[in-house]
Amino acid sequence: MTSLELLSPAKDLKTGMAAITHGADAVYIAAYRFGAREKAGNSIEDIGKLTEFAHQYFARVYVTVNTIIFDNELDEVQNLINELYRVGVDAIIVQDLAILSMNIPPIALHASTQMHTNTLAKLKFLEQCGFQRVVLPRELTLSEIGSYCGSTSLEIEAFIHGALCVSYSGQCYMSQRITGRSANRGECAQPCRSSYDLVDEHGKILVRNKHLLSLKDLNLTSQIEQLVDAGVTSFKIEGRLKDITYVKNITTHYNKILNSIISRRSEFRRASSGVCECSFDADPEKTFNRGYTQHFINGRTVNQTSFHTQKSVGKPIGIVARVNADYFEINSYEAVHPGDGLCYFTTIGQLSGMLVNRVMGNRIYPRNNPTGLSEGDTIYRNSDIEFEKQLNGKSARRWVGVRIAVSDNNGNLKFSATDSDGIAVEYTLNNNFDEAKDKARSVEMLIRQLSKSGDSIFRVDGVAVQDYTTPKFIPISTVNEARRMLLNNLILERLKQHTRPFRGKYFPAVLYPEQAITYKGNISNTASQDFLLKHGVTSIVEAVEISAPKGVFELMVTRYCIKFELGLCPSKQKASPTGQLYLQNSSTLYPLVFDCNECQMKVMSPK
Repeated sequence: MTSLELLSPAKDLKTGMAAITHGADAVYIAAYRFGAREKAGNSIEDIGKLTEFAHQYFARVYVTVNTIIFDNELDEVQNLINELYRVGVDAIIVQDLAILSMNIPPIALHASTQMHTNTLAKLKFLEQCGFQRVVLPRELTLSEIGSYCGSTSLEIEAFIHGALCVSYSGQCYMSQRITGRSANRGECAQPCRSSYDLVDEHGKILVRNKHLLSLKDLNLTSQIEQLVDAGVTSFKIEGRLKDITYVKNITTHYNKILNSIISRRSEFRRASSGVCECSFDADPEKTFNRGYTQHFINGRTVNQTSFHTQKSVGKPIGIVARVNADYFEINSYEAVHPGDGLCYFTTIGQLSGMLVNRVMGNRIYPRNNPTGLSEGDTIYRNSDIEFEKQLNGKSARRWVGVRIAVSDNNGNLKFSATDSDGIAVEYTLNNNFDEAKDKARSVEMLIRQLSKSGDSIFRVDGVAVQDYTTPKFIPISTVNEARRMLLNNLILERLKQHTRPFRGKYFPAVLYPEQAITYKGNISNTASQDFLLKHGVTSIVEAVEISAPKGVFELMVTRYCIKFELGLCPSKQKASPTGQLYLQNSSTLYPLVFDCNECQMKVMSPK
């Protein structure tokens, strides 16, 4: 039976616990450094608490150690990995090959999407280096994903939801070039979310002041079962910088989808145990999104970008029917509440927003009069106050079913518990109590008190009283304490039976599929250099963070194409040639190179 894993992001301990409570089979989180998200660090102590919480459900915790590493940091990274293993972390997600040369325990290794595993040859190399899993590039089609899955014994992890980098991950140097903040060091300034002009070789502005590189967010809701059939076993939600309400909502959404698939197909099971009960209806449009795209999962399509804004637009809720001086009327199919955040696009394509002050029927009174709002405009809600209230409170419980039995054991009272995973424990209470005067009432009390589970992770599905021919008078407090001890022992046994994956076999003779490594190999330390030289590489250029390339070089390579998005592609859309095109930000021109053979676009450094 194949296990399917829903993998959710966690910016901190609280968010990680919420993700698991709402249905995640695993979470990924950063430690205090080297986690590819500068603002999402966590202490070893908190990560240890998260692993203990997760392991109760046989859920797993993966820690990102996926920045490139400098020579003076190698010892610190090695010590960090040893600490992570000590507190029970199940795997680390890595980018830098220097980690393979370190003196670390046999912790499982996941190849980050930052490693840019874009060929089957690289996939095979990582497999023979002992990796357990590869996180695929986000740009792959369903067919390409199936090819990867069918060519390896490695676990395959794929992104299914969240923000998209326009560049191939690990291959973007624009932030480093513009601001000195490296994406491969977790410091990306996100220049892809800025606005640009599109300019031709004569200086003519074809598109003015639009977010030409800002992709919509990924949403593969309708493709999950196809990904399952392709061979993907881990389904990843992006968002280690997102708030807890986003994680709760999106995790719940995909948890239901995976459960629906498993309910129809007996060859699959969830990778962790427990049943989630949520008090809200999940809706991906109600939390942060820039609009949604399926990206390249079904091949190249238009409408992948959010040209007009890089901000969250939210869910469309209706059309403006009338505009007055201090209110407007809306034909809405959703209830609007005071405190909601609404937005709309003006006639010139600018996003404008407002807060709702008062609602009377279909009449909306905003706090400030909206400018540029016209009859017929679509209204979006990017902040749903009532939905946020539901999510900010206790919005879910995850429980494991357990059956309890009570029996007389040589004069003592034996309590046994067996959970839905077949794990069993016992607890014995010395039976030095007086015989009960009302035997039926004594048994009834036992069943009633043992049916409670308090604030534990368990739900008691049944209590059986067996071989208890001489019921005793036992104080309720004593029964409650016996139940607490029994369930606590069951948690300890579950923690003991949690198994961690380990690193695979390493084959020293395996050759790296390329002999020459350019700056795009992101080699930033001598350990990774030495490792590659041992595996057949003959030429290595240092990472951009160590030594910037001379002259014009590629800042990013994207499968996304501005020409295709605008209907200007001469190959697929039979458009007329445009000549040389540039992105312009202020007075800086970034040449665009269109590789039609590979169907890729390259953003070059300014001259």
